Amino acid sequence: MYQLARKFRVEIKKLTKSFSSDEKFELTSQIRRSSSSIATNLAEGSGRASLKDQAHFTNISFSSALETIDHLTYAFDMEYINEELYSSFRMKDDAIIQKLNSLYKYQIGSTSDLKSKFRDDSKLNL
Repeated sequence: MYQLARKFRVEIKKLTKSFSSDEKFELTSQIRRSSSSIATNLAEGSGRASLKDQAHFTNISFSSALETIDHLTYAFDMEYINEELYSSFRMKDDAIIQKLNSLYKYQIGSTSDLKSKFRDDSKLNL
């Protein structure tokens, strides 16, 4: 999974080179940071001693992957990328998200996954 996240980060960087120069410090920077954070947090988590600590960083990677989806959607809405590119990158990000869910399940040793945790936590917003 780490290898997928690394490759995805590089592909995002190459993609954003075509974005408007007006977006250099906004969308371009944000999508590069969120996609990079997926791999970075996996790497940092792998160095943690306990599976619970590792799961914390997997959760951060998951959140970064979700953030990247939002940035891709915005790039599509602003017509910086076409539907074909959007779909391609979205499928790659979704594949990473599925693998993060599996890893998280293993790390916490239960049937709970990040998607259900995310849905449950969003219900708590008052």
